[in-house]
Amino acid sequence: MEDQETQNDDLYLHHRIVVDPGQSSMRIDKFLFDKLEKTSRNKIQNAIKADAVQVNDKNVKSNHKIKPGEVITVLLPNPPGFKESIIAQDVAFGIEYEDEDIMIVNKPSGLVVHPGVGNHDGTLVNGLAYHYQNMELPVMDGNLEDRPGLVHRIDKETSGLLVIAKNEAAMTHLSKQFYDHSIEREYYSLVWGNFDEPKGTIDCNIGRHPKERIKRHAFPDGDEGKRAVTHYEVIEDLYYVSMIKCRLETGRTHQIRVHMNSRNHPVFNDSRYGGNSVRKGTVFSKYKTFVENCFKICPRQALHAKSLGFIHPRTKEKVFFESDLPEDMTLLMEKWRHYLANRKKHE
Repeated sequence: MEDQETQNDDLYLHHRIVVDPGQSSMRIDKFLFDKLEKTSRNKIQNAIKADAVQVNDKNVKSNHKIKPGEVITVLLPNPPGFKESIIAQDVAFGIEYEDEDIMIVNKPSGLVVHPGVGNHDGTLVNGLAYHYQNMELPVMDGNLEDRPGLVHRIDKETSGLLVIAKNEAAMTHLSKQFYDHSIEREYYSLVWGNFDEPKGTIDCNIGRHPKERIKRHAFPDGDEGKRAVTHYEVIEDLYYVSMIKCRLETGRTHQIRVHMNSRNHPVFNDSRYGGNSVRKGTVFSKYKTFVENCFKICPRQALHAKSLGFIHPRTKEKVFFESDLPEDMTLLMEKWRHYLANRKKHE
């Protein structure tokens, strides 16, 4: 009897199967089609092509003949089910690039990526349903879902680039790259304070906050949470604040926001992690008024997903996409530069 395990996480379904000692020789795609309920043969073949199926920790082809005792691992994209159909709505979002397999979306701040508690419509997914009214985006095995085409996401108030998968092969291929952390993602952010070193790496676990469920927490010691790695570099030092670029090695929820807050450099105007109050500077009323005016210019966390790089699912060539800094963050930077220049004049 096969030893078979299945594990769920937020975006992926993991299968581990140890082939029975009495199992006869069989193509692996047919074997998995028989073993994995509600999974199409086409989905299995796409997973094999994307190197998301391994035998004894090695990639195989669809015609691989299984042998007794082999350990098969399978990774499949797994968006959670959604009981209601997606309402097609004309939601505004930017399109940076599109071909037959992928779309690169430039999401404005304030737009929720997918339906959920308190956000049943008006999301990016509703906009995708409107944009693709005559086309079905990839979903899990025929079930209605709230995340068709999504292989990753960014926070509501964060702006920037997302890649959308337009077919199952693209979804499987991209999901594997995200799971392997081989996707190149760079964010720009204005954070409080300045840094002793121009670049560095934050490597500490992130998990649910022990007291506040809507927050995440950095765990520098121990094994709580999951490992998270952020590489950062200062682009512009404005004494009170700094513009940095962050390259994500992992993709944990609120990763940059939590990591920066753990180093006492919360993202500017991040209300959840303490960036919406004066964290560096004087207590004089003029300065406080200036900061409050900055909050009005950029009334959200100053964080932008600036670039994406990955292997194209069809061409297998490296592709790279980059977006401009949004207007609110551009104006915010100009205001801080002007403030710092005037301060130096009076020194």
